[in-house]
Amino acid sequence: MKRLYFTFLVIVFFSASTFGQENNGKTGLITKKNMKLSSNILTPEVLWSFGRIGESVVSPDKTTVLFGVTYYDIQQNKGNCDLYTVGIDGKNLKQITSTPGSEYNATWRPDGKKIGFLSAQSGEMQLYEINPDGTDVKQISYINGGIDGFKYSPDMSKILYIQEVKVDKNTQDIYPDLPKASGRIMDDLMYRHWDQFVDTYTHIFVADYNENKITDGTDIMPGEPWESPLKPFGGLEQVNFSPDSKTIAYTCRKLKGKEYALSTNSDIYLYAIATKKTTNLTEGMMGYDISPVYSPDGSKIAWESMEHNGYESDKSRLFVHDFTTGTKTDYSRDFDQNSNGLTWSDDGKSIYFISDIHATDEIYRLDLKNGKITRITDGIHNYLNVIVAGKMLIAQRQSMSSPTEIYAVNPKDGKETQITFVNKDLLDQLKFGNVEKRWIKTSDNKEMLTWIIYPPNFNPNKKYPTLLYCEGGPQSTVSQFWSYRWNFQMMAANDYIIVAPNRRGLPGFGTAWNEQISGDYGGQNMQDYLSAIDSMKKEPFVNADKLGCVGASYGGFSVYWLAGNHNKRFKALLLTMACLTSKANILKPKKCGL
Repeated sequence: MKRLYFTFLVIVFFSASTFGQENNGKTGLITKKNMKLSSNILTPEVLWSFGRIGESVVSPDKTTVLFGVTYYDIQQNKGNCDLYTVGIDGKNLKQITSTPGSEYNATWRPDGKKIGFLSAQSGEMQLYEINPDGTDVKQISYINGGIDGFKYSPDMSKILYIQEVKVDKNTQDIYPDLPKASGRIMDDLMYRHWDQFVDTYTHIFVADYNENKITDGTDIMPGEPWESPLKPFGGLEQVNFSPDSKTIAYTCRKLKGKEYALSTNSDIYLYAIATKKTTNLTEGMMGYDISPVYSPDGSKIAWESMEHNGYESDKSRLFVHDFTTGTKTDYSRDFDQNSNGLTWSDDGKSIYFISDIHATDEIYRLDLKNGKITRITDGIHNYLNVIVAGKMLIAQRQSMSSPTEIYAVNPKDGKETQITFVNKDLLDQLKFGNVEKRWIKTSDNKEMLTWIIYPPNFNPNKKYPTLLYCEGGPQSTVSQFWSYRWNFQMMAANDYIIVAPNRRGLPGFGTAWNEQISGDYGGQNMQDYLSAIDSMKKEPFVNADKLGCVGASYGGFSVYWLAGNHNKRFKALLLTMACLTSKANILKPKKCGL
């Protein structure tokens, strides 16, 4: 009898991210490295040398883009973010900070004369300002305990900032005779978010703006055992000033205990600064309502809304409330896609947003007058955001073959012009594998889009070991993302063919396709995986005796399920059970034993 050897590898990582640690005097400045590669094949060391573009912001006069770039140093086991500016035409690139400690949350002051950012240079995170040319850095805030994010009011009379606030009693409060106790007393939910215990709540504060010195402001959520932005993944896109600077719109889920833990019923709250009165704009709307953005004249407010309570992956709808008429309108009622990252046009007549369609993320425009939604871009890429800059749009774009860069997009015809080239020097030295779109027939006779990523020097006359990629989520699309954890080009560089199906349960293919997975985690979507690998193993360049399966999170669950149901298709399986960082998770597929 022939003996079958089967390799099953489980990897568990719990190390913490080192992003943005302050320099302790024992390490050097982390910045871009001028690398001359000895090979054109991607390696983990090269992958970790790419600059990572952070949030980009357009200047008030619509001429310049401000953005951050983070570089990592493997030996120092840390990263550092510095700030840059570039014209919307791609000219006049300038680095405006160069420090051993990172600069975060950078944004233009509304008058355009200063750039504000956060830094822990003083020992805790505070607001600093700098001239747009990189001169005259000055600490502005001196807020006890530091801050985690900020925004200027449009009239520059105030700032809002977020800060962690202790509301509940801890062990030491209850038992003062145990000052060194490290244990926690937990008798109710919600006691933990993702990778952190709920010891504090993120609150919004408002303070008078003074470019000489800002001190402690007013908590607009005093004593409330809730947070805004929402944990664990919400950011300052969930909090915004009104154009007249009199109101703060914010996202919050004001529920308690088990109901908080199980519910997705967040709401949009409006806080009047003068009266300190808070009203619930979305009361009675039962799903996620997040990320409010005012129209330029303040007459309307738009936000992203999910309909059903308890469903985290519901369709993200585009809602607009008209303050004049008091009406709320779902402009995406007949649009069977998600609407995210809403941005108003300067005249308030349109809203630009990002939507996933057939495993790419594209820019769309809603015209409020007739309710028409128009697709602006079309390509093998993901757009991450969109910002109005006069007659052009500024947006970040990435793909499976390119890390994030910034582009200018013509809203009339979708023509794209790259304006940053942070990683051009490395990309010019590398050869990536071809990324192919295939439609594969499923077991129930549906068409499923599957990305095939080939080795850089693919030879159709050779036979290659092949990896089936299982997506996490479970309802997150296998789009044209560039990842530093599960990087398809990194896998392919080791002479593997990668099969990445958009199986049942993923957005971008309509609500019915996305929702099919509900209550059927080990059902049709697993058959979709098998359909994809069975289709590919018929290709003459695929070694059907060396098939592997990889995935994390729900993808890890999928690998576990396939381990017991693959009918001898796979020779190796690799999964991660917990991934709280990125550095350790660079996948070297040859370790799979294929």
